Amino acid sequence: MLIYGFQSILSWVQLALGVYAAVMLIDAAVRREDAYRAASKQTKGMWLIFLALATALLFILPIMSFLPIIGVIAVIVYTVDVRPALREVSGGGSGPRRGGSSSDGPYGPFNGGR
Repeated sequence: MLIYGFQSILSWVQLALGVYAAVMLIDAAVRREDAYRAASKQTKGMWLIFLALATALLFILPIMSFLPIIGVIAVIVYTVDVRPALREVSGGGSGPRRGGSSSDGPYGPFNGGR
């Protein structure tokens, strides 16, 4: 019974990873081609191929095999490295950001009592 529960958890994790990979594939598809070149992150076509293969592998093969794990790594690299660089180049940040550091208060920078 414990093994069936573990397999059920793994199947839900695999489904969630597959859906997330599909969302990242759609995100990569809607980005502009010149943003990839400006961010120096290979080409749009290469990332579309990587993410499409990762999505297909996550939906076809079991998660504990070798190839879906490589697909998950590709999705993670896109998520933490390529996507933020594309958003920075495209100007698609989250909310209005005026610069400054995280220690800035409402009346200017916090100097630590100096």
